[in-house]
Amino acid sequence: MFSIVLVEPEIPQNTGNIARTCAATGCKLHLVRPLGFELSDRALKRAGVDYWDLVEVRVYDSLSEVLSSVPPSSHVWFFSAKGERAYADAPFCKGDFLVFGKESTGLGDEILSAHKKDVLRIPVREESRSLNLSNAAAIAVYEALRQNGFEGLAERR
Repeated sequence: MFSIVLVEPEIPQNTGNIARTCAATGCKLHLVRPLGFELSDRALKRAGVDYWDLVEVRVYDSLSEVLSSVPPSSHVWFFSAKGERAYADAPFCKGDFLVFGKESTGLGDEILSAHKKDVLRIPVREESRSLNLSNAAAIAVYEALRQNGFEGLAERR
């Protein structure tokens, strides 16, 4: 239903946790090189447990390569602590792409300024720099799913 894009992720456990979120929600996972780990990394696999076969993963050499593959009907949202607009105010639609930067620096200023109207933030206390990448991705995905009636997800087990 949605795609999560990780630009130059550095920490395998975060990517593994996000892969697990993708498995639970049916989201696609797009990874932009360079990666701070090997896809066969034990920590990455451990964080994703046995869900890797449920996740469609694509690896790209650049963000522009990802953006050129986005269908015209999809919107691309960029997440950053520097965003002015709160994530819950964005109108998420099926097929949208949710883009997150690397853990140490986030998305670069060049990317943020080029897509200023599409940059979203997840509010945190002023004393706190930001959320963990995997938590931020989960928050964003579940808000997008909520806005779309949690389509495709089980009501209860």
